[in-house]
Amino acid sequence: MSSSDINCSSGGGADTYTGLRIASVFIILVGSGFGALFPVLARRSSWLHVPEPVYEFAKYFGSGVIIATAFIHLLSSGISELSSPCLSPAWQIYPYALAFSMLSLFCIFVVELVAFRWGTAKLAALGIVHDAHGHGVGSHAAHGPEAIDDKNSSPRDLTDGSDLEVGNGGTTTEDNMLAQIIGVFILEFGVLLHSLFIGLTLAVDADFITLFVVIIFHQLFEGLGVGSRLSVLNLSPRYSYIPVVGGILYAITTPIGIATGLGVRSTYNPNSTTASIVSGIMDSLSSGILLYTGLVELLAHEFLFNNKMTNASTGKVTYAVVCMLFGTGIMALLGRWA
Repeated sequence: MSSSDINCSSGGGADTYTGLRIASVFIILVGSGFGALFPVLARRSSWLHVPEPVYEFAKYFGSGVIIATAFIHLLSSGISELSSPCLSPAWQIYPYALAFSMLSLFCIFVVELVAFRWGTAKLAALGIVHDAHGHGVGSHAAHGPEAIDDKNSSPRDLTDGSDLEVGNGGTTTEDNMLAQIIGVFILEFGVLLHSLFIGLTLAVDADFITLFVVIIFHQLFEGLGVGSRLSVLNLSPRYSYIPVVGGILYAITTPIGIATGLGVRSTYNPNSTTASIVSGIMDSLSSGILLYTGLVELLAHEFLFNNKMTNASTGKVTYAVVCMLFGTGIMALLGRWA
């Protein structure tokens, strides 16, 4: 599309397929909700028995989806939006999208580094050793802190979330659970920003039918990625509501974006200068968040620092990698249209 074909003004949203655009709010709500909540509810259900290989498939497939989302659906969009002809020439002289992505990636790293060192020091004061090479479920090691018994010096795994008594005082795995919650919050933050702008764009885009079909699958697969991670959070009953709330937030964000876009479609234009800058910066920042989460928290901790995976058979590791690449490939393919 040439620069002369782009409408850079504040208005210009398409007004075709009004009924279907309204229906898309509920259709995508169902698809997103199913993707995000099914893994969570299936994991908790006593009557819905999902075979373990199927569940494993969803988990590794979801990891691939998250990584492809970061590269193809966020970073690529950020580069395109911040290179829009509607923007002033000053935006063209530097790769701002890549810089914003790098900025958010290092910000997340520094925050986690500070939180890790603070938490490790706090646990050390209580006589607890943290497994720094554990498998991160949401953020930090899923193996959690380990208590060292003075009599036999053997570590006791606390991944069940049970209370830990140290000396005359007591402590629990609150810090470990908080680390998981923070990690999932970071993941959700990046995904939700992306989902909101998807909804806004769908509500006003002229090529509605193609975009609508692609976004249904996009939200379903991305929901599976988020839901599979929410479902493996190792939380106490006190925090058991968090995975469900996370799934609901994911489910409603794109419909909220669509509803908002329908309400302002006479004035909102996704190609306008302001919209391009805002969505470009947000997409770029979100890409850095998901890149860090996907490559460090999911891939590195899942495959390299997870004792279960390290000791697994070659067949199981191959299965996990193929599932992950399949999720990456499907999500990358959807980037051809959205």
